[in-house]
Amino acid sequence: MRLALREVTRCYPELTALDGVDLAVGDGESVALTGPSGSGKSTILHLAGGMDRPDRGGVEIDGEELTARRLDAHRRGTGFVFQRFHLLPALTALDNVLAPVLPRRVDFDRRERGMEMLAAVGLAERARALPSELSGGQRQRVAIARALVGRPRLLLADEPTGNLDSVTGRGIVDLLMNLREQFEMTMLLATHDAEVAASCDRIVRLQDGRIVADDVVAPAADALDRLGGYRP
Repeated sequence: MRLALREVTRCYPELTALDGVDLAVGDGESVALTGPSGSGKSTILHLAGGMDRPDRGGVEIDGEELTARRLDAHRRGTGFVFQRFHLLPALTALDNVLAPVLPRRVDFDRRERGMEMLAAVGLAERARALPSELSGGQRQRVAIARALVGRPRLLLADEPTGNLDSVTGRGIVDLLMNLREQFEMTMLLATHDAEVAASCDRIVRLQDGRIVADDVVAPAADALDRLGGYRP
């Protein structure tokens, strides 16, 4: 999936979250959005996923404007991973994974697909476990499986390691990158973590609703050196 924001502005009361942003993401590319809190990272994710609409400018998917008529189909083709896992506490891991596709007419066996996704994140044996019986890293893996159950073309991750320790977070990032390649997804990832950002193909830094840097990641070590001075 190719994604583009064209001269996008999004305003809220007493705040301009994005101010004339241009951003293009190629098919299968992974892009990290960095910058201090309030710089516009989450707003870009919400617009890219069709959860919000710009006040000015437009969002394009595969070269065509994302209109209101196309929103439902686009949302079905998009997976979301958040800092807070948002798992339903009374449901098992498998049922949480299946939740997005239960109301939809699908052309696959739901349980089989759910187990496939749990296996992809290394949790097939915990399918019957409740969220309270899982560690933080395991809960995030369930959330990732849930995001992938509909086989999205676009994966959006908002601070996916924010609630995890550094070792567990590193494992989650490696998992996301491997799954992105395995399922051939385009990915936008918002993060405050320089090491997480350096795992992506590009690093886009925002400040006050504007893009102030857009760098291709060469070797990961070089990317970390570039970001070494940045602290949110």
